[in-house]
Formats: sequence, structure tokens, C-alpha cells
Amino acid sequence: MDKVVTKRDLVYRIAKKENLTRNEVFQIIEQLIMEITDSLSEGDQVVFRNFGAFQVGINRPKVGRNPTRPEVDIVIPAKRVVRFRPGKVLKERVDDL
Repeated sequence: MDKVVTKRDLVYRIAKKENLTRNEVFQIIEQLIMEITDSLSEGDQVVFRNFGAFQVGINRPKVGRNPTRPEVDIVIPAKRVVRFRPGKVLKERVDDL
């Protein structure tokens, strides 16, 4: 459960399963990441049916505290964040662990 799977690991796995070169798979994954990034930066939602959806949300501004000077309020501005909502199949597979 503590294992980290990197992009490199995915490239090796996919290349082996699909009988493609690692470079071909790497280029495809890089292009996929760029397309997702571009779509999200334009405010679009990216949906992979049964896997999940990436969408851009906004965290509202809030007041924070400086731990070294708690009497001073710090305004934390609103910012855009990427959120991921898992799909049905992903939820079921993770729940079965």
C-alpha cells in the first residue's frame, strides 16, 4: 500500500503489455498530461468515464493565523485548485482493497 508508482513505472508496464517501445509510450503519456493540463488551465472539465473527473474549483478566501504572532490576522486569498472526483469503477476497486 505504501508503494509509489511513478511515470517511469507506468511507461515500462504499458510498453511491455502493448509491445511498444518505452519512448513511444513516454511520448503518449507526456502528450496526455499536456492535453489535460491545457484543458484544465482553460477551465474545462476532463472526464475519463468510470475512472474519474478532473475539474477546476475555487477555494474561497479565508483568515489565517501566524503561529509565531497569533494576534495578527493573515488574509489567505482565493485561489483556483484542481480537484479529482473518482468514478464508479475506481471507487469500487479501491473499496475492495
